Amino acid sequence: MKALTLALILSLPVPRLLPPARPSLAPTHQPSKPKGGRWFLAANGHAVYCYGPVMTMPQAQGGLLKVATFCRGDQAMVPLKD
Repeated sequence: MKALTLALILSLPVPRLLPPARPSLAPTHQPSKPKGGRWFLAANGHAVYCYGPVMTMPQAQGGLLKVATFCRGDQAMVPLKD
């Protein structure tokens, strides 16, 4: 009986254990490069994040107005608080 049990156990298939697959060290996607924007205080008191340079624009009354360019929210120019 012991010989029959031993023969039966030895005849069963043994699964082969493979080491877990190593993840690739190469990144699968390239992280996007930061755009390098800055936070500014708009003339209306809100904070805005803009990517472009700050420019000084002439006003119709003859004065100058500082504006931030290429801001979030599809705003081309936002007047800044001095």
